[in-house]
Amino acid sequence: MSDVVPPEVRPKPVVPAKPPNVGALSPSSPFPPQGLGTGSSGGSTLLGYIGIDTIIEQMRKKTMKTGFDFNIMVVGHSGLGKSTLVNTLFKSQVSRKSAGWARDEKIPKTVEIKAVSHVLEEGGVKMKLTIVDTPGFGDLINNDNCWEPISNYINEQYEKFLKEEVNITRKKRIPDTRVHCCLYFISPTGHSLRQLDVEFMKRLSHSVNIIPVIAKADTMTLDERQEFKQRIRKELEMGGIEFYPQKEFDEDMEDKSDNDKIREAMPFAVVGSEKEYQVNGKRVLGRKTAWGIVEVENPNHCEFAQLRDFLIRSHLQDLKEVTQNIHYETYRAKRLNENGGLPPISSNDTQESNL
Repeated sequence: MSDVVPPEVRPKPVVPAKPPNVGALSPSSPFPPQGLGTGSSGGSTLLGYIGIDTIIEQMRKKTMKTGFDFNIMVVGHSGLGKSTLVNTLFKSQVSRKSAGWARDEKIPKTVEIKAVSHVLEEGGVKMKLTIVDTPGFGDLINNDNCWEPISNYINEQYEKFLKEEVNITRKKRIPDTRVHCCLYFISPTGHSLRQLDVEFMKRLSHSVNIIPVIAKADTMTLDERQEFKQRIRKELEMGGIEFYPQKEFDEDMEDKSDNDKIREAMPFAVVGSEKEYQVNGKRVLGRKTAWGIVEVENPNHCEFAQLRDFLIRSHLQDLKEVTQNIHYETYRAKRLNENGGLPPISSNDTQESNL
């Protein structure tokens, strides 16, 4: 009778330990805390910690290395404080005035487009910020079709991006000059929107993210400001004009709830200032008046803080995504349908893409 050979005993695989620097799963997480897989009958864990959650940190590091682009356009007639507000938003001299704008320069005869770029860095994150100004808009006696140069500029940036995309050998990272946000400045008349305001937003709301703001809100009382905001929202609704964030782009109920609060507060009544004053022992940005200091970042004085938080701290990435996935894709589909295919590529375009 042959000897019985005992079965081979294999060592139990070692389950990798979870690194101490990775946060623990929340109690409400649907996944088991010991791993990703369990037996169908609720048996022991098949896998230990893998490290999928580190992709967020990987993305963060990559973004910090490469940085990102953000392009914002300001539109409104002269004297509404567009440059001052932008400088206040980013707490830097980023407007066209800081790039050699002369005070004695005459008002342009037609709407011009002036773009100024700066690289800002905060917390190790680099952002190439481009401010696109539109001097001459609304300043003429006859303002018919004065929005056309602005519309052409927006479409030119889409066209430039499209040509780079369809090149056979394209750049590893396509420069993004597309306008991600358009701040439209409304005069604080306290009455109603001008016909020019309505026409501009109606014609461009489907090609760029428009955020209307009431400029120099300290010229109105709180009651006048609230009535003016309600009247503007009603006029925009009657005109079928949608401003950012649009209702159809809400992805889930949480987004809808947050965006509904923003839509109810818009247009933001803002005040900009680059001067500091001493108030209750603290240095604040504000405007000095005969009755006191209007504090820019005080929510009781104006809605600048709400605009800043909305524009930069909560919806900046969404503005870029809506520009890419909605406005640019709409332009791209239209252009390709017009040509029956890809736009023609010249040899110069190919050579430039290789540089």
